[in-house]
Amino acid sequence: VKKPGEKMKQGVRQVGHLYHPETLKQKGLLWSSMLLLVTAIVLLGLLGWYWSQEPEAPDMQLITSKYIDDSSHQVVGASYTATLIVLGETLLDKRGGYLSNDVMPPGVWLDNIPNWEFGVLVVLRDASAALRNHFSRSQSQSIEDKSLSRAEPQFNFQNDSWIFPATEGEYRDGLEELENYIARLVDPQQQKAQFYARADNLRQFLEIIEKRLGSLSQRLSASVGQERVNTDLAGDSDARQSTGVPGTLRIKTPWLELDDVFYEARGASWALRAMLQAIEVDFDSILRKKNAVISLRQIIRELDGTQQSILSPVVLNGGGFGVFSNYSLTMANYISRANAAVIDLRSLLERG
Repeated sequence: VKKPGEKMKQGVRQVGHLYHPETLKQKGLLWSSMLLLVTAIVLLGLLGWYWSQEPEAPDMQLITSKYIDDSSHQVVGASYTATLIVLGETLLDKRGGYLSNDVMPPGVWLDNIPNWEFGVLVVLRDASAALRNHFSRSQSQSIEDKSLSRAEPQFNFQNDSWIFPATEGEYRDGLEELENYIARLVDPQQQKAQFYARADNLRQFLEIIEKRLGSLSQRLSASVGQERVNTDLAGDSDARQSTGVPGTLRIKTPWLELDDVFYEARGASWALRAMLQAIEVDFDSILRKKNAVISLRQIIRELDGTQQSILSPVVLNGGGFGVFSNYSLTMANYISRANAAVIDLRSLLERG
C-alpha cells in the first residue's frame, strides 16, 4: 500500500508530465494540424461554391463583333459558328475551368457543374455535326469542309479524360478548326468556306433538337415515378423492334440522379438558347418568309424559364400536389413547351 506521501509525489509527477515542454509541443502540433485541416476544408468548400456558379448567357452582339469587323455586313453563318466557338470556350474557361475530368479537390467533389457541362457538350456536339453535315454543304453530294470534318470528331472525344490526352486539349483543337473555318467564312476572298441558310437544313437541325428536348423532358418527368403506356411502335401496324417489352412501363429516376438530370437539362437549355438566338440572325430571311420568327422567339422564351435562379441549395423533389415543389417537373414543363414549339416550327418550315 502506497503511503500518502508517495501518492502525492506520483500526482505531482503526472501533473508535471502534462506541462512538460515535449508534451505541450506535441499538443500544439496536434491543434495546429487540426486547425489547418479545418481551414483547408472551409477554403476548398468556398472555392467549390465559387466554381459551381453557372456562367451568364452569351451576349450575341459581342459574339458577332468578335469575328466580324464591319457590323453592317452580316455574313450568313457567322453568328452560328461564332456562338458555337463561344460555347466551347465558356465550357473550358469558365470559373474553375473544365471540371468533368478533375481528379483533385474541390473539382472531384463537385457534381452539379460537371452535369451542366455535359448538357452544354451534347448541344455543342449536335450543333457542330449539323454544321459539318448540313449547313456547310449545298447538296448531299457536295464535298464537306476540311476544317469542320476535323473539328466535329474532336468534340466527341470522351468528356472525362484527364491525361494522355486531356479532354480540354482535344476540345481546344476542335475550337481551333472552327476558328479556321469562320476566318475563311467572313473573308470575301475565300469562296470554299460556305454556310447555306435554307429551310431544309434548318428543319434537319430542329429534328435533332426535338429529340434531345423530348428525351430530357421524359427523364425529368420520371423524378416522381410514372406508369407509362409503351408507345414505341404506335402509328405503324407493321413496325417491329428487336426485343419485346411490356405494354406498361414503370419509369422512375433514382433519387441520387435527380440533380444530375436537372443540371444536365439546365446546361443543355442554356446552350440551346444561345444557338437558337444565332439561328434567328443567320436564318432571318427564311424565318420571315415562313412567318416563323415569332415561333422561334417563343422557343427561346420557354428556354429562358429554365435559367431562373434556384433558391434551394438542393434540387427539391416533392410529389404531385404535395407541400414541397418539384424542380424537375418545373424544368420538364418549360422543356416540354419548348419541344412542342420546336415541332410546330419544323412543321411550319415544311409547308413551303
